[in-house]
Formats: sequence, C-alpha cells, structure tokens
Amino acid sequence: MAPVCNHLIELLPPQERLNFLSRCEQVPLVMSEVLGRKGQPTCHAYFPIDGFISQVAQLDGRLALEVGMVGREGLLGAQLALGVAQEPLHAIVQCPGHAWRMAADDFCALLKDSQALLAGVNRYLSVLMAQRTGLAACHRFHTIGPRLARWLLMTQNRSDASSFHVTHQDLAFLLGVRRVGITTAAGRLQSAGLITYHRGQVTVLDRRGLAAVACSCYAADCQAYAALMS
Repeated sequence: MAPVCNHLIELLPPQERLNFLSRCEQVPLVMSEVLGRKGQPTCHAYFPIDGFISQVAQLDGRLALEVGMVGREGLLGAQLALGVAQEPLHAIVQCPGHAWRMAADDFCALLKDSQALLAGVNRYLSVLMAQRTGLAACHRFHTIGPRLARWLLMTQNRSDASSFHVTHQDLAFLLGVRRVGITTAAGRLQSAGLITYHRGQVTVLDRRGLAAVACSCYAADCQAYAALMS
C-alpha cells in the first residue's frame, strides 16, 4: 500500500486505513487560510500530508500567540475525540501543502468503530497536552534566539524542506515578541552560518548547529512524541 504521509493514518491497520481514506478527500492547504475559529463548530478533521497549520490563542479578543503546530505527525480537530464540537483555538495555514480532510460526523463515527484510531488520537492528545504545558514555560523563561531556533526546526520538520517563507512580522506574531527582537535573533543565527534570510525566505544551512542553540523544549517535544506515537 502506498504511504499516505500522515503518521496517525499510517498507524492504522491496513484494512482500517483503507476504510478511513475512503471517507476522506485530499484538499490543498492554502497559505493564510483560516481552517477554524475559536468557539465555532468544528466541521472537519484535517490530517496534513505536508505543510502545517498554526494554532493561535486569543487575548483580549485579538489573535496573540501561536500555541501549537499541526503537521503530518497529527491532526487538526483532535478535540472531537473528547466530545468537544467547537474549535478551541484559531487555526491558520502557516505553510502551504495538502491534507486529508474528513467530515466531523464521519470522524466521530469512526472513533466509535475503531479502537486503533481512538487509541492513536488519545495518544496524540496526550502529546499535545505535554507540548502545550512545556510551551507555556518556554514563552516565560526562554529567550528569543533559542525559541526562534526551536520554531525553525519544528517548521522544517513539518514542511520537509530546507527553505520556507516567513516574514519577521509573522515570526514576531507567532512567538509573541516585538519585531526588533526577531530581527536581532535572526541576524545572529545568520551570522553564525546556521540560516540565511532574505526577503522573507528562510533557508536552514546547518540543522545540527541550529538544534544546538535551540531551547531544550525542542528536544523535549521530540522525545514526548517519539515515546507515545512511535
């Protein structure tokens, strides 16, 4: 069977995977497309194949901070497994690509019929809780440079590319910092030969070096996922 390029789907037994995919459609993930708004009904579950989706929290009625990424390691709409039919966060495509999309009703029905799917989604929810707990501490205690290095590594993991488009303003919004802080931190990473940055195009030159300067949260996130989802 050809790979479907989403880890949660690939964990399913072959026959259940076929049944799952028969209820999906493959759709493009368009840059800056809004796939969910906090408090609105969840109409679909998305299982990214490439690209990724940012989950963004609100503060005082405005979008304020990225608190999660969803790429081919997981899904958007995991809260449906908890019986929650509303979006907990804003969901915005941050890197274009493609995803398998399933109607929320079909996804909920499959969760009742497939123990393998339910178990995989529950493990993924556990990973999300661990990552978001760590991210809260990261935003409070880690400086901009290591946080930026972590974000770039996570983005490369999900985009499966060494180059991707993101502006300083986007990064400042996603990391919840001032633009000048991003400019300074990106300049240091570029001076160290770890990345190049020109007109919104970032290229990772030295992934190992970038991992060495990233905050410890990056390794912790990877370990949490590997422990529960491998």
